[in-house]
Amino acid sequence: MTTPKPNPDAKALNELGLRQALLAIDNGECTAVDVINACFDRIEAREPQVGAWQYSLSREAFLDQYLSNEAFYRQSPLKGLPVGIKDIIDTADMPTEMGSPIHKGRMPVDDASCVALIRAAGGIVLGKTVTTEFAYFKPGKTRNPADLERTPGGSSSGSAAAVADAMVPLALGSQTAASVIRPAAYCGSVGYVGSRGEFSLRGGQPLAQSLDSLGLLSRSVEDIELMRAILLRQNDPLAQADAVKPRKVLICQGDKVGETDPAMVEAINQAAALLEGQGVELVQFEDEEFLPQMVQHHIQIMGYEVARNLAVESRQPELLSEPLQDLISSGLVMERAAYLESLNAAAVGGEALWQRYADVDAILAPAAPGVAPLGHEKTGAPHMSRPWQAMGLPVISLPGLVDEAGLPLGVQLVGRAHDDDSLLALARWFEGALASA
Repeated sequence: MTTPKPNPDAKALNELGLRQALLAIDNGECTAVDVINACFDRIEAREPQVGAWQYSLSREAFLDQYLSNEAFYRQSPLKGLPVGIKDIIDTADMPTEMGSPIHKGRMPVDDASCVALIRAAGGIVLGKTVTTEFAYFKPGKTRNPADLERTPGGSSSGSAAAVADAMVPLALGSQTAASVIRPAAYCGSVGYVGSRGEFSLRGGQPLAQSLDSLGLLSRSVEDIELMRAILLRQNDPLAQADAVKPRKVLICQGDKVGETDPAMVEAINQAAALLEGQGVELVQFEDEEFLPQMVQHHIQIMGYEVARNLAVESRQPELLSEPLQDLISSGLVMERAAYLESLNAAAVGGEALWQRYADVDAILAPAAPGVAPLGHEKTGAPHMSRPWQAMGLPVISLPGLVDEAGLPLGVQLVGRAHDDDSLLALARWFEGALASA
């Protein structure tokens, strides 16, 4: 009798994507408990170094929850698999502290709508992932799993790190400026932010209501599609449309938005060359003023709205970071007319952009200025996401490219407002093309 040779391509159970794990369970290759234990093994091995979790269930508590209602979980879409929730999103059974001592020990009355939908689909909340202070700039304890000496980005720091380090297959984040896309790019995970208003924000801490979006982080586009279907309460969330190859892509070099590192310039050029080699027609974005103007409109909108949303917290300025105090101060002195002008410019900007490039399927752009910066005092610059967020467009950050040291360089695809399905179908094709290259 011969001994089977190990498969060098076989993944550890905690490394399986959400859909992969569900398929393995259905095929009898493993059980949900096997996957759960593999995730906890990874957390126990890596959490002391990475610091992705603000609060988490113990292995015993998680398994007790699963086994106490095992019949339900076995029949559910998510089969009791673990999900991480950013700590600005309310969970009725866990604290939601928003990265601030002001809300230390705060226990919400109810789950946020997104959490309730995940639980109804059979997902179990493993814990709350670290966020920056009120989803702004002050870092938490999280380190980048790709290089512990570097920032994971923010504000969805813990969610991006936990997913990239294979602690959980998927986690929720949020984005007001670059809070999903930048950490996904820095850590090497997939990050998706839907069209403005795509998902319910009930139960999430508002920062700037005209910009806030729920975000998803995973290790594959197909898992983004699955969780999106659950959050939209679609009848068959496991159904999957075909990947779609783009016909024409608009290439947006980083210098059209702001400062860009040479490594990211090379990454965009590599991605563009890959597309062209696959027969995709490329168009170069030439406007030198449009996107920097959108960046400034985003900054205006954000400052004005943050100053009003954090009215309660402003009563304790000594417990707020200096950058957040400065943001609030700038918003308080801003003329309402300037705020309204920026709101209008952002609203018409997205329409004008897609009218100009009506025959383009998607926009390819940097997801961050470069690789994750060294140090933990800051979370990196957000300007690569500000224009698209101001216009309310759907975006997805894809890993697969790296610099000379092997550090992740994320690129993002940008789609038309409320055409998220098309964007994700294109992203799944591009993900495969990046992997094969």
